[in-house]
Amino acid sequence: MNNAKFTEKKYVVVLAFVISLFFFWAIALTMGDVLNKHFQNVLNISKSKSGLVQLSIFGAYALMGIPAGLFMKKFGYKMGVILGLSLFTLGSFLFIPAANEMSFNFFRIALFVLAMGMATLETVAHPFVAALGNEKTSDQRVNFAQSFNGLGAIIGPLLGGYFIFGKSGLDDNSLDSVKNLYTWIGVVILTITIIFCFIKVPSLKDPHEEDIQISEDDSSSISDPHAPLYKQRHFIFAVIAQFFNIAAQGGTWAYFINYGVEKMHLPELQASYYFSLSMAMMMIGRFIGTFLMKFIAPNKLLAIFTVCNIVLCLVISQSFGWVSFISLILLNLFLSVMYPTIFSLGLKRLGSKVPQASSFLVMAMFGGAVFPPLMGKIAEKDIAHAYLLPIICYVIILLFALTFYKPKTLK
Repeated sequence: MNNAKFTEKKYVVVLAFVISLFFFWAIALTMGDVLNKHFQNVLNISKSKSGLVQLSIFGAYALMGIPAGLFMKKFGYKMGVILGLSLFTLGSFLFIPAANEMSFNFFRIALFVLAMGMATLETVAHPFVAALGNEKTSDQRVNFAQSFNGLGAIIGPLLGGYFIFGKSGLDDNSLDSVKNLYTWIGVVILTITIIFCFIKVPSLKDPHEEDIQISEDDSSSISDPHAPLYKQRHFIFAVIAQFFNIAAQGGTWAYFINYGVEKMHLPELQASYYFSLSMAMMMIGRFIGTFLMKFIAPNKLLAIFTVCNIVLCLVISQSFGWVSFISLILLNLFLSVMYPTIFSLGLKRLGSKVPQASSFLVMAMFGGAVFPPLMGKIAEKDIAHAYLLPIICYVIILLFALTFYKPKTLK
């Protein structure tokens, strides 16, 4: 049982603000999945082409990961957050000309810039949260922060469903609702950016470096924190696991509304509300995961949740009506701990290399760009069968959770 403190008093204000960032970028990320279906309707594009929305978002993660890490290493956590929020704001405002032009490619550019901001925030925020306390509780802090990411993920589909499907239902050819929604998002994020400029960040000592000696009495693993990243086996496999985790997540979210419409014959607005309910499952799962990690090792919990999702995907693929649809909703309950747990396990015992390692783990989110178009090809024949594809991802995550999570330096 872990008795280390969750955080220290001097870090509380900064921790609260950084956790709020997880909330805001989740809203933008999950609204992209609502846009998927809306663009199919308004711009008359296929499911596989609408999957390019995810390519634009997660492609930005692949390209921005290393530059964001280098920026953070040179200028610190605070300036990294300001850069991320600034790009987030710019991308939101680019939705105005994109809507005016009725251009799918212009929307993809706006999403790309917005996602560059989200990628920067993710690169900075995870090691930032990890640094705000003892390394022994870093898994708990990251999962707790991701719980608020889950809350934002609930609000994203609700906002998108109401303002995009709810209001544009009167004019299926209008993108004004999209333009207005993202304009307000830009205003809110710009305000947050200005506020953060005045928040004082205490000096931080990297807990990963500080606690290396304490944790080296674990005889189950052999690691050299001074070895280069390409020799850190657990880090390499964490990047691979994260790639496939986000691949499964991106595909699951991209076609949730399609599944509700095609298999359950639900109106689009109602399907988007069920998508929001599914995101509530993710938030609940992260709070449960944070609690369970006091008693269950993070890698073991990751393995248990992964097996649950393999079973659920099999049920979803068989089109058993409400049984399959409820299984689809529950996928996020078990997806919940995967991203933050893989992230924090991958950063273990890396010392001063944590910022660089964080960049690569964010770049691994490119998996979310690869799977939606592939799932879209299958979904054009049968949306249910498309959910067999994520099982490949979960098998790889399971291997990481059972074996390759252990810090070990390759010779």
